Amino acid sequence: MSKKPDRRLTGQNRMLWLLDVLERDPRADAVIDVLTGRVRALPLGRARDGLHGRWLGHPVHPLAVQLPIGSWMSAAVLDLWPGRSREAGLLVGVGLAAAGPAALTGAVDWAELRRQQTRVGLVHAVANTAAVGLYGASLLCRLTGRSGAGRAYGFLGLTAVSLGGMLGGHLAYRQASGANHAEEVPHVVSEGWHRIGAVDEFPVGEPVRRAVDDVPVLVVREIGGTFHALAERCSHLAGPLSEGTVADGCVRCPWHGSVFRLSDGWNVRGPATAPQPAFDTRVVDGHVEVSLRREDGTQRPAGRETDGTPTEAEEDGGHEYSG
Repeated sequence: MSKKPDRRLTGQNRMLWLLDVLERDPRADAVIDVLTGRVRALPLGRARDGLHGRWLGHPVHPLAVQLPIGSWMSAAVLDLWPGRSREAGLLVGVGLAAAGPAALTGAVDWAELRRQQTRVGLVHAVANTAAVGLYGASLLCRLTGRSGAGRAYGFLGLTAVSLGGMLGGHLAYRQASGANHAEEVPHVVSEGWHRIGAVDEFPVGEPVRRAVDDVPVLVVREIGGTFHALAERCSHLAGPLSEGTVADGCVRCPWHGSVFRLSDGWNVRGPATAPQPAFDTRVVDGHVEVSLRREDGTQRPAGRETDGTPTEAEEDGGHEYSG
């Protein structure tokens, strides 16, 4: 019978141990399913991609929370100085006004996360909701002349929002929610052309998975023989694009619905905020070869590896580009 390792033996501190327990605790899953369903059902239209941050290239939520947190932190500093309650109250009100948009950006991101991430995210949201309630009470007390109670509620609110911020940091950095899961591809794939299979191995219009330097690559053959190749793991949460659907020159991730243009990997629909690394393609002697596209979008020199050595195709007298 297996026994869980003692936290003291693994050297894990109490906070990380509690967070690991939270990630594995399924008791709130029913609530999470209801809430994520309601967030996804919001009639946001194209604004949903804007809230995800597709226009910005990364999630908007970390940027949006700066105003409420900064306002509340500044209010706490002013509350330490006698006679500055009015100015502190103004900052509390600014933070409350900014909290709604910040919460909305966080909610649309949270609804598209993995189960372990949504569990932590739910507690993150509860802590921030408690902070909003406490700051609301703080503002009410200040407006009714009870400045001492207003300061007390303010410091309690700061404690709650700090806890929420810690959980948000865990989501972002430990659980990699919002991170670009395809960022490492250009640093792992070696330069030059890589043979990935015979032409007949790629049915027209069907996504096929291959690997280059142990990096999964999505390959799609169009009618007419044009080939497209992208990094296969979705930049949003590493979903398998080879199991997605291909239509209108794009591929749709089967996990959360992000859509990428096959010709260049551009993310035309979220929740992904980063494009997919794209590969140039060519057909040589009936085989498909790919080469990671440069950052400026240009193709590598035809038929040569980076060390200047002629390739097999060049020695045979040429090659054919496709894509």
